[in-house]
Formats: sequence, C-alpha cells, structure tokens
Amino acid sequence: METALNIVNKAISSNNTLPVLNNILVKAEGKKLLFSATNLEIAISYFIEADVRAEGAITIPAKLITSYISLLNDEKVELSITDGLNLLVQSSTSTTKIKCISADEFPLIPKVDAEQTFKVATDELDAGIMESVFAASTNVSRPVLSGVYCLVDGSEMKMVATDSYRLAERKVALKDKVEGSISCIIPSKTISELGKVTSHTDSKEVEVSVSKNQVLFKVGNVELVSRLIEGKFPEYERIIPKEGKTKLEVSVDDLALVVKRVNLFARENNNSVKLTATNDGKLIVSTDETKVGEEKAEVAIKIDGENNKISLNSQYLLDVLTYLNDDKVMIEMSDKLSPAVIKPVNREDYVYIIMPLKV
Repeated sequence: METALNIVNKAISSNNTLPVLNNILVKAEGKKLLFSATNLEIAISYFIEADVRAEGAITIPAKLITSYISLLNDEKVELSITDGLNLLVQSSTSTTKIKCISADEFPLIPKVDAEQTFKVATDELDAGIMESVFAASTNVSRPVLSGVYCLVDGSEMKMVATDSYRLAERKVALKDKVEGSISCIIPSKTISELGKVTSHTDSKEVEVSVSKNQVLFKVGNVELVSRLIEGKFPEYERIIPKEGKTKLEVSVDDLALVVKRVNLFARENNNSVKLTATNDGKLIVSTDETKVGEEKAEVAIKIDGENNKISLNSQYLLDVLTYLNDDKVMIEMSDKLSPAVIKPVNREDYVYIIMPLKV
C-alpha cells in the first residue's frame, strides 16, 4: 500500500485549486484496491490485490494518508468507510479516522481509446527518458518544445527533445515491429514522472497506447494517462550536421570535471566556455575573465581532423555529460558558427547537438 501511495502521489500538483485534487481516490472492487490521483494533465493509477469484503470508493488527503501509512509497522491494515465520509484505518495496534471527500467529486480518469499500441523494454525506455527529457524547453510560450517528440517507425522509436539551443535524439528499440508510423508530443513532465516509475519497477516491459490527444503507459501495476501536446514538432533533422571537420574522443568523467570547474567562473559570463582543440592531443576549456576570475584547463583527447575552436553554453555541455552512462564521447565541430555534435563512442543510438555562442 505504501508503494501504491508513493507512486500515485507523483500526479498531485502543489498548486491545485480544487481540494479534491489534493486527494487520492481509493476504490475497492472485485479483488483489487485501486489508487488514483490526477492534476488534470496526467493521471496515475496503481492497483494492489486486496481482500475486498464490500465494494466502494472514497478520496483521502494524499499527504496525510501517505505520511500515516509510512509510520505504521503492520504488514496488514483494514480500511472501511464509516459515518459517510470518514475512512477508518485499523491496524493491530491503532484505530484511526480520517476525514475524506466523496468519490463523486473526483474527476473521471480518462479512458484512452487506443488507435495504436506498442511495447518497449522498460530498461530501454528508461534510458531513452534519461538521455532526452532534460533537453526539453521549460518555456511555455512554445508548447511543442516543452514536450518529448516520439516517432515510432518499424521496430524503433525516436525520442527527441529540444529547447531550440540544444537537442537530444535517442533511438529506442521496440519489442515488435509496428505497422505504419506513430508520432506524438508528450509533455516533458509526463515523461519525467514516467521515468520515476520505470526506474523503480520490476516489470520488464511497458505497453504504450496512443490516441488522438492522449497516451497511456502500462507498467506492471501502474497506469499513467496523459494528454498530448498539439502542434507540429520542428523538422530537426536538417540542423544536425552530417560530419564535422574535427572529431575529438574524450573521457566523459575527465571532461565533466573540467567543465564543472570552469563553470564556477563562466556563470558570470552567461555560462560561455571556449573549447579549443589542438593536434597535440589537448582540449583547452577556458572562460574569459569575469568578476570572480578566470580559468583555463586541459583535457587529453584523441583528435582526428584540423585544429578547431567553438564557444558553447557550459551548462548544456554539462547536462549531456551528466545524463550519459558512457565512458567516452565523440565531439564533432566544423566551425565556430556550426553546432557541436556529441555522440557516445561505442553506440550509434544517440546524438546531442549544442548551438554555438557568438564570440
């Protein structure tokens, strides 16, 4: 029960205007106890097996019931509705009454009339979420950029996110080949919450059902429903450079450490750092002098191509180094006006680009 409460709690917003949206719907039917929560954009449901003696439903204050259950030692508790809108929680050592709101006031959890359904391995989807969602825009003025674009074609799904200054594309293998293609833009908040579910589940696969304006994810005992973002995602493939004039192979950990250090000074300069690659196997990461000082650091690289330099946003560079699990990355650059391309060295399912800064 504690697991169920913790998972559905993720759908509750802190700034709800309707009191019932701060509650979790608990519904007993058949041999199951169903927990649901929603913020009207996403809804998460979780069912557990239960010994149901009488069917019924009620909504319980989410924070209170979650905190209360976490403080119980008992494996089993008995739930019953008394005096109309009170929930009685009985354990071996305590009896508690919690004031509730009628289930009739709880919004209807939408049913997704799936037009297309496909399955993906949980660990694959989890990695896809981790390596893409961070690049989505947090600015709501362009809604299509505040989501993750999912394009399913054949036996592969592309997950793409961009805020127009950087872009991440991750290819995820599907369990089975899909007839035709499916495309949708899923809000990044939904994808982030899904990631919290996929990273803690024992279920080996996720079933995804897409309708015209909604998506449903089924992961083990969990169902997550979300609205989709309307609109057309930018034709991003055109801005990914085909091949850079300079290719550098560098250790993720070494580069991340240096960028973090330089970033202490670059913050005063809009996070602008300069990468200078030279044929003697060095990458110099530096920042101009700012109010707090300046920094210049070297990282060992393998270089293929000509000497080159580019200015990038250090935070965008640090983000990708943080979310990739790879040991080494390839950085490709052409000139100071073209995007830098970052790819893992030992796999071809990921590409990340950062637009250059003017210097």
